Amino acid sequence: MSEIPAKATEQDGPSGDARGEAADDVMWQSSPPGSIYDYIKVAAFSIGPDGLIDQWSRRAEQLFGVRAEDAVGKDPIEAFVPAELRSSGHRKMAEILDGREWTGSVRFRVPEESGEPAPQAGISEGIAEVYVMPTATEDGERAAVCIVVDVRALRQIETDLAASQAIFGQSPFGFLLFGTDLKVQRANRRFAAVFGGGVDDHRGRTVHDYLPRHEADRMAAALRRVLETGEAVTDMQIVGPAPGSNARRHWSINLYRVHSGSGHPIGIAGLGTDVTQRHAAAREAAHARRNLALLNEAGARIGNSLDLETTARELLDVTVPGFCDLASVDLYQGLLDGDETPPGLADGSAELRRVAFASAVADAPFPEGGTPVDVGAVHRFAFTSPCADALRTARPRLVSAADDGSASRLTGGLVQSTLAVPMVAHDTVVGLAQFSRTKGSEPFGERDRSLAVELAARAAVCIDNARLYRREHERALILQRSLLPPGDPEASGLDIACRYLPGNAATEVGGDWFDVIELPGHRTALVVGDVMGRGLRAAVAMGELRTAVRTLALLDLEPAEVLSALDEIARGLGDPSGTQQATRAARQTRSSAETDLSEVYLATCVYAVYDSVTRRCTFANAGHLPPVLVEPDESPLMLDVPPGMPLGVGGEPFEEVEVELPEGSLLALYTDGLVESRDHPLDEGLNAFVRALDTPLSALEDVCDHVLNTLDTHHGEDDIALLMARVQGLPAEAVGDWTLPRDPKSVGRARELACAQLRTWNLEPLCDTTELLVSELVTNALRYGEGDIRLRLLLDRTLVCEVWDAGLVQPRRRRARDTDEGGRGLQLVGLLSAAWGSRRTPRGKTVWFELPLPDSGVESMDAAEALLSLF
Repeated sequence: MSEIPAKATEQDGPSGDARGEAADDVMWQSSPPGSIYDYIKVAAFSIGPDGLIDQWSRRAEQLFGVRAEDAVGKDPIEAFVPAELRSSGHRKMAEILDGREWTGSVRFRVPEESGEPAPQAGISEGIAEVYVMPTATEDGERAAVCIVVDVRALRQIETDLAASQAIFGQSPFGFLLFGTDLKVQRANRRFAAVFGGGVDDHRGRTVHDYLPRHEADRMAAALRRVLETGEAVTDMQIVGPAPGSNARRHWSINLYRVHSGSGHPIGIAGLGTDVTQRHAAAREAAHARRNLALLNEAGARIGNSLDLETTARELLDVTVPGFCDLASVDLYQGLLDGDETPPGLADGSAELRRVAFASAVADAPFPEGGTPVDVGAVHRFAFTSPCADALRTARPRLVSAADDGSASRLTGGLVQSTLAVPMVAHDTVVGLAQFSRTKGSEPFGERDRSLAVELAARAAVCIDNARLYRREHERALILQRSLLPPGDPEASGLDIACRYLPGNAATEVGGDWFDVIELPGHRTALVVGDVMGRGLRAAVAMGELRTAVRTLALLDLEPAEVLSALDEIARGLGDPSGTQQATRAARQTRSSAETDLSEVYLATCVYAVYDSVTRRCTFANAGHLPPVLVEPDESPLMLDVPPGMPLGVGGEPFEEVEVELPEGSLLALYTDGLVESRDHPLDEGLNAFVRALDTPLSALEDVCDHVLNTLDTHHGEDDIALLMARVQGLPAEAVGDWTLPRDPKSVGRARELACAQLRTWNLEPLCDTTELLVSELVTNALRYGEGDIRLRLLLDRTLVCEVWDAGLVQPRRRRARDTDEGGRGLQLVGLLSAAWGSRRTPRGKTVWFELPLPDSGVESMDAAEALLSLF
């Protein structure tokens, strides 16, 4: 058997058979662990002149599952070839013993591992690549040597090679393999595409061939450290010029040590990603953050006073030195005196007064004896100057020292660039702001120009508002502040649009108002009211009633209760001696027609509460015109809401009506100025309003505009208030609702249900806080409430959690003493939640809390901090 090739031999121990041992003697003495032979399963055996197996290696035992003592002396065809292939196998064996070589694939039987001898073990089949080489014994008789390779092992090697090829040939990232000498052994196509040449051109190079010296030294040190320690390097930032260009590029480098199958280090693998755009985006983002911070500071600091000079100084306090080194503000003298169109305003040559100046430069800004403009002085810009051009065109001008020699002389060459920015408010130029940077500072860029325009615009609006405040009548300001709800009206489950048209100058100010009030549980109160009469007294009464409505709404009273309380307030407004005298006056009014009503305030109001979960709306009316409902694909309908008595009359209860609003329906609330006029009766105006709503317009703002354009809204007889809401109910998947038995185990069950629902909504960051607060509320419901417990979670712009029970006792927050073991639950709820409270229900009460969503930008107290603050 001396002709058996060395590659066919294996590391085999004694087989327990003399001929098996002889076969093993021709094998390699040993091969290192993890060698290629561990991956390519190779076995060898030999066939004697009699066609029987005479040598059987240890690897053959492992591959075929046949022991040497069971194989030696056996016909190989009978030993492991399936029965249906034996006839062809015998013919082929005869050809081989005749001296012919043969290579091919052979199916063979493999006894499965069962602990039983081969005849009793289960049988499976495999496929092997077989190479049979004829040979001869020492006596000259013909024999054969067989080398067998498991096809499955070959397929795995093909897969591994394909994966390696994918990394080097198809990876979108640059890939290098360094040897232990820190020279490149292999580069992939992506790396070669970036740095030029073919993949073979980079073999033998070092990092100094690609990077500047200081960066190459850093990279080489990192390679040595990875090779010596085996610790990977991730996201190492390297900066260098791009090939063929001086442009700086940024790369993110990841390094890790590569080992052979035996675990011996053979090199370092490097993965590089071009992150230049990411760095540029990061720089842009940092600049944007700085600008945003400056704008936020401007919003917080500019306009806190209605004094013109103070507002101008606030602008300079924000911009110097955060944005520029020198700055000044000039305002038109004529506008300060109250003139709307002072002479020379159009061509920029009108008189201006310097109201503010600031400098961050230690030395005097005008060292060469120029004549600067002092604060408070009146001056003019030359017609041909850049500043006058900025005032004429209402566009900013970027002026360098070379462009404006006079400015350069005045500043002694100190200033290198100046932004002359017109201050525009309500399409009117009110003045000019100048921002300058001295030599040594970064020159102004396009982003700086935009920021300067925004800063000047904010200051201009504040300055113009201050000017208007001095001029406008006090009653107009009262109306402005008390009429509209604060901010843009928003509501859960409702799309809101509103309009207000004041009466003309002859009617002065009026008492119409509307409001949108958010209530707990993603409910919304919609209010429209009208104080009878005109003038300042009506406007003041309207403001007081609107404030009272918001206060009562936040107490979460039923609509009828809100109107009853509001009626008491309205009766107390007309008599300084209080509500009791007003009540007596109202009673006298009903009993005697001659009673003077001049001191009794009367108002109409409709108050509606919409629940976005059930899409049901509860109405209560105090003498107001009925709401109009437009259901999808239906004609508009006036709701049959009991009219009730106006506020201020007193003595009559208010009724409630609950209506279910279909998805997509439109609800309209309005005041009588929209439908009532001297030119037509009220019924005609109501019918016209209903017809105007019967228009297929999708956008709610368009519906409002269509109504106002269709109806006679320019009669100037009364104020007009219009509030429209389109129903967009909370979807079912945004509601979690469970009923729990009155059992201590319900506390844990409530926590589980809440956390599971939050995970469904992808709100895992709120789990800990919600779990803690739910536990507190459910525990309180078990301890102090009655009946079953209902837990409800609502997801909209915020997360609302409600715990319902049948008890009537409202929770009361108290301050626990240091020695108390309890009494801190509601304090904890108050600390951790954005808001919390309780309200009565027809069958008990509801305790709720509200949490901001993680992406809302509102930070809440950590649970651990809240617990520590209680002790």
